Amino acid sequence: MSASPQTPAAEAPAPAKKSSSFKFPFWAQIVTGLVLGVLLGWVSRSQEISWLGTTLEQIGDIFVQLLKLAVAPLVFFAILVSITNLRKVNNAARLASRTLLWFMITSLIAVAIGLAIGLITNPGSGTGLTPQDGKLPKREGSWLDFLTGIVPTDVITPFTELNVLQIVFLAAVAGIAALQLGTKAQPVLNLAESVLELLQKALWWVIRLAPIGTVGLIGTAIATYGWDLLGKYATFTVDVYVGSALVMFGVYPLLLWTVAKVNPLQFFKGAWPAIQLAFVSRSSVGTMPVTQKVTERLGVPKEYASFAVPFGATTKMDGCAAIYPALAAIFIAEIFGVQLGITDYLLIAFVSVIGSAATAGLTGATVMLTLTLSTLGLPLEGVGLLMAIDPILDMMRTATNVAGQALVPVIVSAREGILDKVAYATASSSLLDEPAQAPAEVPARSDASDPDSSDPDSSDADPAKALVTA
Repeated sequence: MSASPQTPAAEAPAPAKKSSSFKFPFWAQIVTGLVLGVLLGWVSRSQEISWLGTTLEQIGDIFVQLLKLAVAPLVFFAILVSITNLRKVNNAARLASRTLLWFMITSLIAVAIGLAIGLITNPGSGTGLTPQDGKLPKREGSWLDFLTGIVPTDVITPFTELNVLQIVFLAAVAGIAALQLGTKAQPVLNLAESVLELLQKALWWVIRLAPIGTVGLIGTAIATYGWDLLGKYATFTVDVYVGSALVMFGVYPLLLWTVAKVNPLQFFKGAWPAIQLAFVSRSSVGTMPVTQKVTERLGVPKEYASFAVPFGATTKMDGCAAIYPALAAIFIAEIFGVQLGITDYLLIAFVSVIGSAATAGLTGATVMLTLTLSTLGLPLEGVGLLMAIDPILDMMRTATNVAGQALVPVIVSAREGILDKVAYATASSSLLDEPAQAPAEVPARSDASDPDSSDPDSSDADPAKALVTA
């Protein structure tokens, strides 16, 4: 008689698993938003429906504003917590240096691919564009501004003006000071961790609106620029997408296979939620919570991932800071009739590796491009030639950025022998659509002692937990 009541209890979670299978997958929501956005944008432009175009623009703007709203505090507390979390990691200095080294290696490969494609295709010739079509950008970047702009004049302005580089500086100083203080700083660190979790939870709600934001962002691009504009920029647009694709689906899998010695397909399966969100949101920082979760889900230790991903979200930009500036520099040089030489190409590579922090993980790469042009002595008016097409380019650039930000921690973890191969091999491609099992960072043998592990509904109550499940 005692066995009969146990059977239903053991089978109780089964209905929850069945019901979750009927949920509309997040990737399908994103694809639906893309298709609907293209359709509505085309209708708005072809039928000259102004109210529809305005509505699409407002929807897209609100989504981007919601993402940017969390950027400043998210970057500060993520960097602060990530630096202090390094004390929990063995060989922290070695991991940090290896991470930086692989950031540089992959950036060099990416910029080399961008230069090669640009030299082969000559994206600026035959466009019909002239120097008179360009105009000075609103934001410019120079090495002097880059160096002097790291240190803020006060602690408020970086947050109000969303200067991510200065926010990173403040967070790094606070994190290092907390490490020096030791236990005295623990109350502050506890508060920082709580605030970070709060911000990630709030940002998670915004992320769930990504399909709706996709409709507005893509619809606005089509309604504003249409397909005619792509004619002049066809070669350049294809170059950016092909270059990014070669890096993301060629170089990255090769590194995973030969250096990390793991299955590349499994990496994309686990990292896909972050890559697709980056494509839509065009913000590495806005995607950072998802990038960190999928990186942990791929078997990277949580303490290391919490350092590497925020660090990468503000400095690791293979799309925006390597492929794009290389192609854009060649494009603008051809429009303005400037001949580039070997020294110029080496300077482009140098800027891509050293100056990538100037992009700061925000939508767009104007600052990085102006930094590259000013270093080469090219007219900054050339930036204006690319502003119209920038939203379309930025989607693929940011997706490549985020893929690289998840890739490097996997490579370093595998090389250092700390990658959880079981978690990597079983990582799911779902965002929130699969029922939660044990979190990746918790060993299976500790499930019995985990008071939350017995609650089958815990994953439904906390969407963020569901993302890190294997």
